[in-house]
Amino acid sequence: MTIQLNRLEAGRVARIVKMNLFGVERRRLLDLGFVNSTEIMVHFSSPMGDPRAYRIKDTLIALRSETAAKIIVQLDEDKTI
Repeated sequence: MTIQLNRLEAGRVARIVKMNLFGVERRRLLDLGFVNSTEIMVHFSSPMGDPRAYRIKDTLIALRSETAAKIIVQLDEDKTI
């Protein structure tokens, strides 16, 4: 099942399928490791829920909900943390 990254529940593991980002924003995330098939999970949310910190390749990266909504992920049904 594919969902937007901003809808991923805490503790669930997913894999990046597609990024609907362009230009500098896309390049920045690619440089940070947001490439297809990479595992990603929600590490924690700010008190107001935005931004959220995501763990990707042993790195924590904070993304605003509007950016995370443009990243499509495939849920890994067997993995939760």
